[in-house]
Amino acid sequence: MKKTVLKNPYTLTFGRKPENLIGRNQEISDILECFQNDAPEYQVCMLTGLRGVGKTVCLTAVANEFRQDKNWLVADLSSERNLIDALVAELAGHQGFLSLLKNAKLKLSAFGLGLELGTREQIKDNAVVLDRILAKLTENGKRVLVTLDEAVPNRFVREFVSQFQIYIRKNYNVFLLMTGLHENIYDLQNAKTMTFLYRAPKIVLGPLNMWLIEANYQKVFGLSDKDAHTMAVLTKGYPYAFQLLGYLCFKEQKKCDDVLLEFDAYLGEYVYDKIWTELSSMDKKVLHAMAKSNNFKVNTIRQMVNMESSTFSVYRQRLLKKGILSVPEYGCLDFVLPRFKEYVEKME
Repeated sequence: MKKTVLKNPYTLTFGRKPENLIGRNQEISDILECFQNDAPEYQVCMLTGLRGVGKTVCLTAVANEFRQDKNWLVADLSSERNLIDALVAELAGHQGFLSLLKNAKLKLSAFGLGLELGTREQIKDNAVVLDRILAKLTENGKRVLVTLDEAVPNRFVREFVSQFQIYIRKNYNVFLLMTGLHENIYDLQNAKTMTFLYRAPKIVLGPLNMWLIEANYQKVFGLSDKDAHTMAVLTKGYPYAFQLLGYLCFKEQKKCDDVLLEFDAYLGEYVYDKIWTELSSMDKKVLHAMAKSNNFKVNTIRQMVNMESSTFSVYRQRLLKKGILSVPEYGCLDFVLPRFKEYVEKME
C-alpha cells in the first residue's frame, strides 16, 4: 500500500504565497482602500524592508485583489526592461483593450503589437503613446495598477517614475505600487526630478505578530503553549524564518532545537550572506563589536570600536535604516534578525 506523503504547509520560495500565511492585512487594506477611493490620497506607494519580510507577497495580494475587478487593469513590470514600452505592451494584452481605445488614433506597430487604433498616425515617442492610452482608459472609467517588484535606481526606473509624475498631474487613473530595499528606495527618492516620491507613503514591513506565529505553530504541530512559544521566539517574527523553521520541523518531523544547524545554514545562504556583502567594513566592525558585547549598550559598543559619538551615530543610523538593528530601549541596540548574532560571530 502506497504511503501518503503530507504536503509541507510551509514554503522556502521567496515571493510565493505559502499555505500557512500570516498576512499583512492592515497594510494591504490601507493600500486597497486608498487606491479604490474616488479621490485617492496618494497614487504611488512603496513597500520596503529586508529581504524575506514579505514585500513581494504583499504586493501580489494587492494586485490579485484588483485583478478580480473588471474596472482595473494590472500590469506587472520588471526594473530590467524599458518600463514605458513594457507598460504599453502589457495594457495592449488586456481583454477589451481594442474596443476601449478604438478612437485613440494610434498605430502601435512600432511597439511590435501590430495594432492600429483609429487613424494610421504613427507616434514614435513611447511616452506620448502611453499618455494617449491612459487618457482614453481614464475617460472610460478604467484604472491602471502598475506593480514594480524590487525596484532599483537604474535608468529605466528613473525615466518611468519621472514620467509617471506627469500622468498623475494629468489626473489619469494610474497607480504605482513598488517594492524595494531601503537603500534602493532612498536612492530613487533622492534622484533628480523624483523628490515627489518623498510625499508618497513608504510602508516599512517589520516583524510579524508573535502571537499569530505561536498560534500557527501550535495548530500545525499540535504543540503545547511552551513549545509553540519557543519556536515563535526563535523566528523573532521574521517572515522567512517563520516559514523556514516550520518547513524544516515539518519535513524532518523534529523539534526546533534539532533543526537549528539547518536553520542557520538556510538563513546564511539565502539571506544573510547577501546582506553581509552589502555592508561596509565599518558597518561590519560595529556588528562584530555588538556580537561580542554582553549587554548591547550603545556606549559599550562605541567604546569597543573606538569611535566618537558623532561617528558612531552615522553607522548606528545606517544599520537601523537597513532594518538590521533595532532600539528596544533607550541607550541599547538589538539584532532584528533571528540568529544573526551567531552569524556575525562566524564571519570573523
